[in-house]
Amino acid sequence: MQTFKHEDLDEDILNDLLEEINELYEASEQTLIELELRPQDNELQRALFRSVHTIKGDLGLVSFTPMIPLLQHVEDLLDYLRKGQLNYTSTMSDLVLLTMDRVKTFVEACIQNGSAEYDDELFGHLVNHISKIKPDNADNHEKLLADAVLLLDPRLDVRTPEEIENAEVVTPPSRSTTLANTGIPKGISAEKQIDILFFREIMKPIERRSMYWEGRGDRIAKLAFFVNKVAGSPVAEDQLAVACYVHDFGMAFMPLKILHKKTKLDENEFNLMRSHVYKSSRLLEHLDQWNDARKMVMQHHERIDGSGYPLGLEGKDMCEGAKLLAILDTFDAMTHERAHTGHVQRSKKKAVIEINKIAEGQFCPNWMGHFNRAMATLLTNKQ
Repeated sequence: MQTFKHEDLDEDILNDLLEEINELYEASEQTLIELELRPQDNELQRALFRSVHTIKGDLGLVSFTPMIPLLQHVEDLLDYLRKGQLNYTSTMSDLVLLTMDRVKTFVEACIQNGSAEYDDELFGHLVNHISKIKPDNADNHEKLLADAVLLLDPRLDVRTPEEIENAEVVTPPSRSTTLANTGIPKGISAEKQIDILFFREIMKPIERRSMYWEGRGDRIAKLAFFVNKVAGSPVAEDQLAVACYVHDFGMAFMPLKILHKKTKLDENEFNLMRSHVYKSSRLLEHLDQWNDARKMVMQHHERIDGSGYPLGLEGKDMCEGAKLLAILDTFDAMTHERAHTGHVQRSKKKAVIEINKIAEGQFCPNWMGHFNRAMATLLTNKQ
């Protein structure tokens, strides 16, 4: 490992650099998701090239030199892509995102510590693989991309960089990290995927409005798909995805002083908070194709014994997706930080135990069984 120490730069310059990298990373993530749906879209390809080019240029301006050769070769790869000289693949998407992850980590370390460690030997292997991807060797593209991805994310393989360097056959990753890291189902039409992507994008600024919400939609949606799969997929994945993303849309209209209140809400504040389900469901009110998702959103705070809100429905009157979402909404709240001083963030295992303790009357026994089986699998790494 080598240690890079940056020049004595103004703190504002470094913070501006990190802010722009974060913005470009988010824009690139969005672009890559859309490229999964429209891989031939040249404007998307050009946008991805511009993001990487800009990040490389920004690092050059502040002399953050260790990252530049890697970014240059990724930029060259994307230049081939935008010129139509090679085809976009999910593995290319993985490579771009993982490279940006390394860049973000490097810059953050420099800002926090004044220096950052990096693996020059690893970067050499990466540059070697990427540089071999040329328009005239299309048959080798996926292998070389997969090799580079495995170097960036060793969890995908147990070989050393030298073994990957000399390997003749490499099995590429099973699926792109871009769509896999969202709650967008893979087996539905592109039109529906674009719809769900739209809802996901609507929720991003809402999640950023509170420090307690970041990434919540993706977390709940991914877990919902897994539990639903364990249950035999009784709930339509597309409807479930939309419900997971927009069920807290109405929280955007709540005052932050209430959202971040550390003491118990009074009756008026609690009633205002409860109104978020109406506001959330109205987002889908005139979209007939998402009517089932609207019902899930409207009912996700109902309880099996009828003591929930807003309508006091009993279990027999609740839709299946709402029964599942009610459990996962509570699980996510338990396992992440909240404003209330009485809230204790639990580990996943402890949260599962506590949810089972409070389940009677609140959650559907059938869905609790599926949830418990799914979590047993996840917590024991059997998935």
